[in-house]
Amino acid sequence: MSDLIVTRHGRVLHLTLNRPAARNALNNALLSELAATLEAAASDSEISVCVIAGNERFFAAGADLNEMAEKDLAATLNDIRPQLWARINAFNKPLIAAVNGYALGAGCELALLCDLVIAGENARFGLPEITLGIMPGAGGTQRLIRSVGKSLASKMVLTGESITARQALAAGLVSDVYPEALTLEYALQQAALMARHSPLALQAAKQALRQSQEVALQAGLAQERQLFTLLAATDDRREGIDAFLQKRTPDFKGR
Repeated sequence: MSDLIVTRHGRVLHLTLNRPAARNALNNALLSELAATLEAAASDSEISVCVIAGNERFFAAGADLNEMAEKDLAATLNDIRPQLWARINAFNKPLIAAVNGYALGAGCELALLCDLVIAGENARFGLPEITLGIMPGAGGTQRLIRSVGKSLASKMVLTGESITARQALAAGLVSDVYPEALTLEYALQQAALMARHSPLALQAAKQALRQSQEVALQAGLAQERQLFTLLAATDDRREGIDAFLQKRTPDFKGR
């Protein structure tokens, strides 16, 4: 069976990390498959949103340490993982993480690059790399501090300690916490709600939100206005306003 199970729910693509014996550790093969699947979804006009989930005990427990142990300095310098992470991060449509159980190391970094994180009550988030004599290397230090602030991010990175779902909710790392039996169901519901909207507006809004964490305020405001203006030329914008005025459900076409 594949390490990545792909299921379609209308305009929503559900991706299940499927390496249970390895606690869903993210090896190069799984990251490659995930990157390729998201790239295909990005160019598929029938897909609006993607949801990534693991199993009830592990979202992903980190990188594959057996694979990592084989790499010396030269191999690390030539590792393809930075390119794989960049390909995943380049996905231009809403990406939701449905997290039950442990999201540690690379698993936490995968959740952090998603646009929305929905957690089960049993979820735990952490970057324990420091306990192995290393540090986060796939965006953990940069994205975590933007999500939860300097103090908590520093504590998590420098001690290696994880936080609970409720602590993650209070810190702003996750948007919602549900009983673990309902985590995926709610994530798919949120994805379906997003997928009802204009695909062009979803992509533009995601781009503007991403920019807010990467550029200064004035540059972000300029980018937001440019994207807003570009949407004015779309059929979907016309359809959305007409449907509102006519008190009917809009029929967006992504044009």
